[in-house]
Amino acid sequence: MASFSIEEFVGNGVLKGLIPKLLEEGWDDVPTLKIMNLEDMDAINMTQQQKDALEIRSYLHERALMQYGDALESSGKGMAEILTIGAVDLSSQFGMKRGHIARFMDRTGPSSACVDEPKADPSPATKRISTIPKNNSIYKSFQSVNSQKVPSRTTSITEKTLEQSLASFKIKDGYIFKGIVAMEPAEPRACGCVQPPAVTDKIAPYSAIESISVQKLTPEYKIGMEHLVKTKTPPMKAAELWRNKPAVLLCIRRPGCIMCRAEAHQLYAKKPLFDALGVQLFAVLHEYKESEVREFWPRYWGGAVIYDRGMEFFKALGGGKLLLRGILVIGHQ
Repeated sequence: MASFSIEEFVGNGVLKGLIPKLLEEGWDDVPTLKIMNLEDMDAINMTQQQKDALEIRSYLHERALMQYGDALESSGKGMAEILTIGAVDLSSQFGMKRGHIARFMDRTGPSSACVDEPKADPSPATKRISTIPKNNSIYKSFQSVNSQKVPSRTTSITEKTLEQSLASFKIKDGYIFKGIVAMEPAEPRACGCVQPPAVTDKIAPYSAIESISVQKLTPEYKIGMEHLVKTKTPPMKAAELWRNKPAVLLCIRRPGCIMCRAEAHQLYAKKPLFDALGVQLFAVLHEYKESEVREFWPRYWGGAVIYDRGMEFFKALGGGKLLLRGILVIGHQ
């Protein structure tokens, strides 16, 4: 899994000197940076070398091959030319391992459903699709909660996909969601010998979760912020998390868990979609270990990290029984 730290993403190449400008213009996290189109690049006066570097690093990030970023960028070749290099030359010129070469040359991209497949032309400067037109009725219904977003930003998701996602959140005109959506039913394991746990129809009312005491361990990640986070904030009521904007809470057991990191990484990779919806992302921890949090954020997760000391969110998901994992959605009040 490639890191979501901006410093690790840009490496020691030509994008490093562009970090202050990226921060100033709102391109302050990796998922957002990867959806820049040619117009966005021209708006901040990026050179062709910088455009090529961003294209290369975006391609490598999707395949968790960022360790080759500096070498490929320093070659002076564009992404289209690099993709024509054979396996032998990739190994001899850039020291790429055999297994990594197979991943690099796989044009279908990551197998995860949470990561967008690259187009036939992998350039982020040529095939990006902008967000839904502002005269769209669904767009207007979300315009109020998304008013703080930069209107010139574009996303790599298709117009159809985003419209369907907006419609599924909207449900129907005038509806405001105030409950919890639990995780989807699990599949049987061990050829059906281990049956999945029952899914509770009524998980928890909104009133049962708004007073849960939580503690924010980290804020939402922005460029250079990881070195500034020194202290935790005082405990607060959970309702404060979604007071101003809807929120998606990803409940994970502990930040050191490999599977927890993988699920968090896949969800945060979709941050531009949630930004378009005006939705913020939080990771809620079952167990807190400071060293694990430092490794988890922002490498695997760039959203805010919350500690649920009493494990109340996990109990709410399980109808009063403690769960080890799950996703829940809190609606805007």
